[in-house]
Amino acid sequence: MTERTIQLQGRVFLHFHIETVTGLHIGGSDTGIEIGGVDKTVIRDPLTNRPYIPGSSLRGKMRSLTEKHLGLKQNQRIGQGYIHSCGGGARTDQEKRQAAEEYTECDLCQVYGVPGERDFATPTRLIVRDVYMTDESADKLSAVRTDLPFTEVKTEVSIDRVTSAANPRQMERVPGGVAFGEAEMVYSIYSGDGFDPSRDISRFATVVRGLQLLEDDYLGGLGSRGSGKVRLTGIKVGVKSREDYGPEPQEVGQFAGVAQLAADLEAWIGRIRSALLE
Repeated sequence: MTERTIQLQGRVFLHFHIETVTGLHIGGSDTGIEIGGVDKTVIRDPLTNRPYIPGSSLRGKMRSLTEKHLGLKQNQRIGQGYIHSCGGGARTDQEKRQAAEEYTECDLCQVYGVPGERDFATPTRLIVRDVYMTDESADKLSAVRTDLPFTEVKTEVSIDRVTSAANPRQMERVPGGVAFGEAEMVYSIYSGDGFDPSRDISRFATVVRGLQLLEDDYLGGLGSRGSGKVRLTGIKVGVKSREDYGPEPQEVGQFAGVAQLAADLEAWIGRIRSALLE
């Protein structure tokens, strides 16, 4: 493997709140659930007992939706073939060389990353933090005494189409109208051997597209049955440059929602480019 020089050129910070429009189910551990309890529980912060949105769930959903949007191969289960990203399933030297060439042109793989053991892999650009329920929403849920702490129980019934026998099951969800945040995404810009910081900045559009696709789809499970519709609000974009890496990002723009963020994309990406490269 050839050694290369990598230098952090700067970082883009994206902050926003996530509001549940319909009930949200992101599964947690069912360990210790008593007989007669809910069939599907949500993941909770062990210190506060409040449900939260794992960064891995948010990031993974954005990547999966963007793969579909671009017509890329989808993940297979680990150990049962390739995992999508350049070089997945490559065995021969020729396949590996082709994967390395594809990687340089794959915006999605540059943004979301590939397994580090691949010789051509560079640092993943996008970091997505866990997102916690706001204190205000937690107080409101406590006041109304929900079925379980901070959540509702949704009963679903599957019907046998031949016998008409009912099979009820209960799902735990965060109710609609609850806010999580402030969410944080950190996008790194690199320079050095084989890196093009200007192109890295342009690739941030891939992150915005993932957020657009998310709002039109769902987060978590049970989405085809109504759960998981979310809305992103109060979006803020800021930057920290290598030369002036202060404690707080330099603000680039504020946006009411994803639609406004995407509509003004070219202008504020230009401001990021000016702040980091000029």
